[in-house]
Amino acid sequence: MQPIEYAISDIMPHSGKMLLLDCAIAGNDTHFECEVTINADNLFFTGTGVGAWVGVEYMAQTVAAWAGWQARLAGQTPKIGFLLGSRRYSCSVSEFALGQVLRIRISRAFQADNGLGQFDCQILINQQEVAQAALTVFEPLDASAFLAERAKG
Repeated sequence: MQPIEYAISDIMPHSGKMLLLDCAIAGNDTHFECEVTINADNLFFTGTGVGAWVGVEYMAQTVAAWAGWQARLAGQTPKIGFLLGSRRYSCSVSEFALGQVLRIRISRAFQADNGLGQFDCQILINQQEVAQAALTVFEPLDASAFLAERAKG
């Protein structure tokens, strides 16, 4: 994998408090890694940490970072994508504690031409896996048109 030279905000459509990741670490055509340090500024901070259920969003944002990085490498801007679902999310901790550094790893299992994809994901703390899931995502060619069509019903 190669080091990522973009700031996380340059490869993701998320902004402000909704950008939960701190940085992108490394990636290639099928794999990507990001990190986040749990701190009191996190949108989901409870006073002692962040609930483990937020792990799914960390995974989804890492997929978004990978897609945005792929877009930047192709000379395009990052697009909006959608998390369609998660399968088999399991986490051995109930909370990610204040000060912990989470390494989020994703691996593309498949990606169809229509924008549908599946990624196998892990969260590690001190190189030990604490969470895993398979995420199904969708990145339409034109998100605005897709959303407008859905709004019509």
